Amino acid sequence: MRFATASRIVALPLVLAACAGPSPSSPVAAAGASYVVVRHAEKGTDDPKDPALTEAGRRRADALALQFDGTLLTAAYATGYKRTQQTALPSATASGVGVTTYDAASSPREFAAGLRRDHARGKVLIVGHSNTVPEIVSALCDCPIAPMTDTDYGRVFEVTLDGAGRASLIERTY
Repeated sequence: MRFATASRIVALPLVLAACAGPSPSSPVAAAGASYVVVRHAEKGTDDPKDPALTEAGRRRADALALQFDGTLLTAAYATGYKRTQQTALPSATASGVGVTTYDAASSPREFAAGLRRDHARGKVLIVGHSNTVPEIVSALCDCPIAPMTDTDYGRVFEVTLDGAGRASLIERTY
């Protein structure tokens, strides 16, 4: 699979992992629901508590918007930090949706259940942090996800649900 970036074509490795379906107590989304979860792009050093994206981060956020290849998002979520909002904004803008702010400290299981309940169809972008993305993805697919480091940028996790609510996971980089 190939995706265009602002200045070059990049081959993207794909890893496909089938995951178990949701637990019996979790809401089940209808077929066609897809959740794309990423960590924010490269952050600056302008503010130790809430840094903005670097120039490289802004380019990565723009490249993320190209990953959807004409597919419109039905929703976009990001934590209240500048770096996550700035990462989500190009994709959300291209799809004509706003960025909904969610609490970075919320329970990943509860957040995932809310996503499944509120977005049973379509494609949803979720932008989080190195310490939250693996837990959110794991809660969406009910499968283990390796931790991320503080310098780990460019991983894209896409959890897709079938008609029975079973999840499959595609992991790629951009």
